[in-house]
Amino acid sequence: MNSRPNPFLSLDYEPALESLGDDYFDEVSAAEFPQHILRYRSDRLLPQIGLDPAAVKDIDFIEAFGKFQGREPLLALRYHGYQFGEYNPFLGDGRGFLYGQVRGVDGELYDFGTKGSGTTPYSRGGDGRLTLKGGVREVLAAEALHYMGVRTSRCFSLVETGEQLWRGDEPSPTRSSVMVRFSRSHIRFGTFERLHYLKRADLIKKLVDHAIEYYYPHIWGKSDAYALFYAELVQRVAELTAQWMAAGFCHGVLNTDNMSITGESFDYGPYAFIPTYDPLFTAAYFDYSGRYCYGQQPNICQWNLAMLQKPLKAVIDANDLEAGLAKFDECYAIAYRSLMLQKLGLVATNSSELDRLLQLTVSLLKETQISYHHFFIQLTESFSPSWREEVNSILFLLDVLPLDYWDEWRRLYHQVLGQLSREEMDNVSRRLQEVNPNVALLRPVIESVWEAIINEDDWQPFYDLVRQIQGGQ
Repeated sequence: MNSRPNPFLSLDYEPALESLGDDYFDEVSAAEFPQHILRYRSDRLLPQIGLDPAAVKDIDFIEAFGKFQGREPLLALRYHGYQFGEYNPFLGDGRGFLYGQVRGVDGELYDFGTKGSGTTPYSRGGDGRLTLKGGVREVLAAEALHYMGVRTSRCFSLVETGEQLWRGDEPSPTRSSVMVRFSRSHIRFGTFERLHYLKRADLIKKLVDHAIEYYYPHIWGKSDAYALFYAELVQRVAELTAQWMAAGFCHGVLNTDNMSITGESFDYGPYAFIPTYDPLFTAAYFDYSGRYCYGQQPNICQWNLAMLQKPLKAVIDANDLEAGLAKFDECYAIAYRSLMLQKLGLVATNSSELDRLLQLTVSLLKETQISYHHFFIQLTESFSPSWREEVNSILFLLDVLPLDYWDEWRRLYHQVLGQLSREEMDNVSRRLQEVNPNVALLRPVIESVWEAIINEDDWQPFYDLVRQIQGGQ
């Protein structure tokens, strides 16, 4: 037993969601696991909640986030959702709970939410567990997205639990884990949709008030706060979707129960980063119709926001909701243009040349099927101030591409660079380094890390990859 005070148990937990009452959750107990091996701890998140990584021991993580000691109540949230376009009233936290909520040093409220921590009233026959591979995949995705500038939840800890899990058609059992997710909120679109299904307009209003007070405090108390809340949520989701698209990220299962009321990535399941620019690329093997393919993500997120209007009409005027949603396309287009131009090292000024360059870039990636991520890695690694003077030096290693507009792309990029001062060229180089990661988290990369774990229990490739994603720091 740890004789030191556990710093996680000394945090000033805030019963924000708990104060709403038990119309929104059920109190549950965590499973007892036969083993607890800490496989990942996020030392980079500890200062965000005021803790010194050097003062936090592995046993502290295990006691708090593997054995779940010292925290009550543990809350399994209730929600419904549209899954592949069909409404499902049989959802809820089936393998997780809200462990606690704390204020960060930035003054914002954050959630510790579990995954794989045992059965709840919403497990629906499931075992409430998480495969170790699922935990490893989410750690990698969350870090990759975060360091690509995408608003996302992150993994606080991953503990291997010593159980053997049978999944699907797998011929042998797989290892188990419990993960703790650190996010702004676990309130989902589906949290509101459940209340609409139950015809509880009073509870919808209470939840909207809660969301505004804690996650949109700058509009709290305004006469038009409800309309502003939805309009800002639309903007946040539009910008988030643009971040996914620029990052080449396919969420996989954009059901409404996987959409956060704070406009943050979380619970992305069978995600994948696109190997090449293919709008029809689909991450989930069971998405037979391609509903959630890469290129459909803006439309799906807009549709999910439209479905959210059904419960919100209990407190927000229909005209205000429509006016808010009408801004989605514009918000998305502005954000995507800015992000993609940043990937080219440029600032999104009002310029027809920049618009043409962006169109050519997307066309080049789509038609050649060159590696989406390698293109920007190559651009970053090869960039030279000499490109401002000599067009033929621009990405000469890719000169084998058999397309007429490859030269057009280089001429236009050269033309744009030629309008910049020598000092601004330094900013282009810096921007490329900041925006474009030097590692692409493609499926073969993840599988190679997993193979080392499953075959030899070798975690070093996983830790090396995490460090590389984080910039090697």
